[in-house]
Amino acid sequence: METKQPATAVIRQPGEGAKRWFFGGGVHTWKARAEETAGAFLLFEDEMGLGKVTPLHTHPDADETMYILAGEILVNIDGTEHRVAAGGLVIAPRGVAHAFKVLQEGTKVLCLHTPGGAQAFYDGASEPLSGSDDPNGSGAVDFSRIQASGQAHGGIEIIGPPPFAQP
Repeated sequence: METKQPATAVIRQPGEGAKRWFFGGGVHTWKARAEETAGAFLLFEDEMGLGKVTPLHTHPDADETMYILAGEILVNIDGTEHRVAAGGLVIAPRGVAHAFKVLQEGTKVLCLHTPGGAQAFYDGASEPLSGSDDPNGSGAVDFSRIQASGQAHGGIEIIGPPPFAQP
C-alpha cells in the first residue's frame, strides 16, 4: 500500500516559485505543488501573451478554477462564450468542456486544480526556466507535446481545436 506524504506548510513571496515554460504558451509559476498539499490541490500563476488560445478540452479528474489577476480572457465553457476580466472567476468542473483565449497583453490568471492529480500532466507539458531565460520568448507553442503528456500522464483530454471564431 502506498503511503501518502502529509501536506507541508508553504510560504512563497510574490514572484517566488519554480517557473516553467508551458508548451501551450505562457509561463507558469508554481505556488503550491500537489506533493506539498498531499494531493489536495495544485496552484499556479499563468502569465500569457495576447492571442494565446487553448484547444477545447476537459480535466476528467479535477475541477479547474481560474481567478483572473490581470487582463482579460474569452472563455468557452460547455459551448457558451463569456468575457472575463481581472477580478473575475471561471470554474470548469471536472469533465466539462472548456477553452480560453487571451484578449489582453499581460494577462495573468491564478489556476487551481482540485484535487492536484494533474501535476504530472503539467510537468510533462512544460520545461523549467532558468534565471537567464527570457520568459516571453522561451519556447514555441506545441499542442502535440501537450496531447502526448495528457496521454502519458492523464490530467487532460483534448476534445478538439479552439472553438473561437477566427478574426
